[in-house]
Amino acid sequence: QICNQHNAEALNLEQAFHRMAQTEPNLDHDISWFLLPSYWAKMVVALISFLCFANSYDGDFVFDDSEAIINNKDLRAETPLGDLWHHDFWGSKLSSNTSHKSYRPLTVLTFRINYLFAGGFYPIGFHVINIILHCTISVLMVDVFSILLGGLQFSNKGRRLNLAPKTSLLAALLFAVHPVHTECVAGIVGRADLLCALFFLLSFLGYCKAFRENKEGHNFSVFWVLMSVILGAIAMLCKEQGITVLGLNAVFDALVINKLNVLELIQKLLHKDKSLENAGLLRKGLLFRITLLMSGGASILYIRWRIMGTGPPAFTEVDNPASFADGLLVRAINYNYYYSLNAWLLLCPWWLCFDWSMGCIPLIKSVSDWRIIALAALWFCLIGLICQALCSEDSHKRRILTLGLGFLIIPFLPASNLFFRVGFVIAERVIYLPSIGYCILFTYGFSLLSKQAKKKKILAVAVLGILMINVMRCALRSSQWRSEEELFRSALSVCPLNAKVHYNVGKNLADKGNQSAAIKYYREAVRLNPKYVHAMNNLGNILKERNELQEAEELLSLAVQIQPDFAAAWMNLGIVQNSLRRFEEAEQSYWTAIKHRKKYPDCYYNLGRLYADLNRHIDALNAWRNATVLKPEHSLAWNNMIILLDNTGNLAQAEAVGREALELIPNDHSLMFSLANVLGKSQKYKESEALFLKAIKANPNAASYHGNLAVLYHRWGNLDLAKKHYEVSLKLDPMAPGTKENYNLLRRKLEQLQKKGG
Repeated sequence: QICNQHNAEALNLEQAFHRMAQTEPNLDHDISWFLLPSYWAKMVVALISFLCFANSYDGDFVFDDSEAIINNKDLRAETPLGDLWHHDFWGSKLSSNTSHKSYRPLTVLTFRINYLFAGGFYPIGFHVINIILHCTISVLMVDVFSILLGGLQFSNKGRRLNLAPKTSLLAALLFAVHPVHTECVAGIVGRADLLCALFFLLSFLGYCKAFRENKEGHNFSVFWVLMSVILGAIAMLCKEQGITVLGLNAVFDALVINKLNVLELIQKLLHKDKSLENAGLLRKGLLFRITLLMSGGASILYIRWRIMGTGPPAFTEVDNPASFADGLLVRAINYNYYYSLNAWLLLCPWWLCFDWSMGCIPLIKSVSDWRIIALAALWFCLIGLICQALCSEDSHKRRILTLGLGFLIIPFLPASNLFFRVGFVIAERVIYLPSIGYCILFTYGFSLLSKQAKKKKILAVAVLGILMINVMRCALRSSQWRSEEELFRSALSVCPLNAKVHYNVGKNLADKGNQSAAIKYYREAVRLNPKYVHAMNNLGNILKERNELQEAEELLSLAVQIQPDFAAAWMNLGIVQNSLRRFEEAEQSYWTAIKHRKKYPDCYYNLGRLYADLNRHIDALNAWRNATVLKPEHSLAWNNMIILLDNTGNLAQAEAVGREALELIPNDHSLMFSLANVLGKSQKYKESEALFLKAIKANPNAASYHGNLAVLYHRWGNLDLAKKHYEVSLKLDPMAPGTKENYNLLRRKLEQLQKKGG
């Protein structure tokens, strides 16, 4: 019975082809490819798209995931949901001058749901959702490509007909397995692009549904036109590119529903022809629908602008060097070169990189630069395609080429630098949607070659080979996105001149404790970009820890000279100056850091340490108190307050601070240890013992914990227990200061007691 249903569906498709052949050419007639019923075609696309990226499911949080997810307070339950509508993608207030203005509250909401269901930052759930989204989008592409390549026709029962099942399947497979999509799928932050694409496609399909009941376009559903505007708005709330679907809906309406001949229309406008109505401009409600789309889009953009609150984000030269280049011509040449590189990534997605900034692509500063050839090639191809799209006598060809170019160019416009400066050179994620246009043009080109080729099967095998290569490339690239180490190292061969790549490799090595190797990469990052203050700061930190204080100070001083508001570098400079015993300069550096970052608990902590070294105890306590006010879980600041009060004989105040700290951080064993010492000195032996034992349970290998508990028992008169913990302490650390002397005193006392007892 199932087989009969499939055969019947295939028969209906064949009958539809014959009907279509009588009206206009059909791409499926010319290609040798698989003909599958719609259900099976979608199953195949879903399965293959899943296989491409399945190995990324258990990857880590990498690159931008740290800022957008782990460090984003908007994901946590204690942050009110309403804050999502006033914050950017990274959790900063949109009104802040430092905000990137990337307004994607619905994407952040999905991250928050992931976090709540997982009960914490467990990346598997985040990755699985991304894979499911890409599979869903790839399945929807079968329907989208069937409309774009085969036209929009409905049966008498209002069911949409797929008049190009072969080519729509091929185009959907090309989209599903394109390696340039790896960043969106394997990188969790890429969910913004995936959600945007999902609602983008739903908006387009919804717009197509507006014509389900009409035969010639005269009747349409206003509801579905408005629904497509709403879905476009939702797409934009996932990522800014989503708004471009309204422009594409208008282009589709003009070309497919109204069968508008753009060249003919332009000619009539130029000649002021009175027969414009016959040209299709006023027929079938086109103007009314475009008015709805434009007014909806304008309203969405106005609301978006009001929410943004201030002007566009401020990017630096290293983010997008071409936009800071001197001269309009130089900027234009480099922008066009970037476009050609994006086009090349679609054609040959072999060299992929997580970041293309910071010298990865040197600026073209002269027309003698051989890279000008890439611009010429790009515009030669684009002009050729545009001429064919406008001037061809074949209406079918005009429609497909124009739609292909529309889907290639229009979604890319927000990333083109034409309307505003963007914060990147090339970003593989932004060509997720434009790749739809590439797949249309590739499939159409394949059909034209098949029409001319005598051995169509050889051509089909070649395309199948491309698909298989892309599947393998996706799997390889997905594996590189599973960890930061693999991701960063994979970029070294693609962008060896990119200072940020070397910086990230160095940072990853430093986090793993390999400081010697990290220094090498940090030095290379600074060499490639002598103004790279973050690399200087991190390199200075490592040198400080290795006691190479002179070079550390030089690097950090240069960093704050280049970027005077770099608070972290000021703080680290203060730490180095403190180590060099230049206390006044250190204090000044700390206060400069706090001036540029008022809520800086770590800087207050280090300032407190400086004051403690100078015996300015009140100032030290005030600085540490400020640190704990700004960051209540700042364990080191609490601990230092307890120890300082203990050492200065303020036991009652030390006890009060210790109890306050443990209420806020109840599982911190170092705080338990410090408070236990205070309680022991106050002769509150029972409570002190309980805290020591709790601290030892949390950290059983701390020799000082056992040693101080032994001292407590020694004072308390529990000599056997004292002996036991002295021995454990000495076993863990034979050189523990004071422990051996105390143990020897205890042994002599025990020997004396034994003699008396004897």
